[in-house]
Amino acid sequence: MEEKKTLISLKNINKSFGSQKIIEDLSLDIKEGEFLTLLGPSGCGKTTLLRIINGFETPDSGAVVLDGVEQGAIPPNKRQVNTVFQSYALFPHLTVWENVAFSLRMKKVAEKEIKERVDEVLELTSLEALAQRKPAKLSGGQQQRVAIARSLVNKPKVLLLDEPLGALDLKLRKQMQVELKKMQRKMGITYVYVTHDQEEALTISDRIVVLNKGHIEQMGEPWQIYHEPKTEFVASFLGESNFFEGHYEGGVHGGFFHYKETAIPVANPTEEEPDLLSVRPEYIQIQTEKPDGFSFQASVEDITYLGQTNRIALRLQEGKMVYALKDAVDFSDGETVFISFCPDQCNFIHSA
Repeated sequence: MEEKKTLISLKNINKSFGSQKIIEDLSLDIKEGEFLTLLGPSGCGKTTLLRIINGFETPDSGAVVLDGVEQGAIPPNKRQVNTVFQSYALFPHLTVWENVAFSLRMKKVAEKEIKERVDEVLELTSLEALAQRKPAKLSGGQQQRVAIARSLVNKPKVLLLDEPLGALDLKLRKQMQVELKKMQRKMGITYVYVTHDQEEALTISDRIVVLNKGHIEQMGEPWQIYHEPKTEFVASFLGESNFFEGHYEGGVHGGFFHYKETAIPVANPTEEEPDLLSVRPEYIQIQTEKPDGFSFQASVEDITYLGQTNRIALRLQEGKMVYALKDAVDFSDGETVFISFCPDQCNFIHSA
């Protein structure tokens, strides 16, 4: 497959507000036509990074390069990017059609071209039937589509989306995630999407960049970020993980990870001298009889029904809590069970 070209290069970006360092020596290449998500908790620098790309914030040092052109001297309104915010900021007195056409009129685009471009983008966003309605007559999801259409009509090279679905209810949010991805694939525009919602990031992204305290913890495809977390922060922030502290004995081709008195075989350690084992709840196996191989005795503390699955809280003999996810359970609260897991489904990492 042909390698996509780099559309945006962020080079050694630093940004502070007063004495607080928000972004520290961050470099990132964003490919043409990809859906890239900046994921992280509040205060990690993701929105600031977005504002540096669109020119609303100036980095203390470093450079933003868009399609080979350094953007430092280019004002926000001249950059080939558009931003969609959580607040729709639609003009209440204008129809959907006129809201979308507004920026083109400000640029004095010819009326014939305005009509062609507005009609095209309304079709793309499934808004043709609502073209003559005003914002007050639209649902939240419809208003968000208008905000997106208003950005797309300018034919930006990059669409920046800052938590655009945050104000929507859960059902509508999930529906809009699918629509956003569909629109992005149809148009081939590069999306840079900001969210703190881990499930959303996994659903819509081609690539995820996990940010923490102004630096990149890990980046990769969604399955890599979820199944192969490289740090304790990523393993704990993206989904839920059980952690076992211990030490590794062996070499680069295999050995044992020691937790308390239990030796867990490791075939291919991904880190040198890991001191932390991370395993997702769905990979925890629970049996009522002691299995062959290594296992831990535990008591069932709680079973919580979550709809499609059950969350089981288990207390090991030394007091540590472990959590598992199971579709069906054949044990009850207070019962003694044995838990184990496949080492190939674990991650051996360094503690923070």
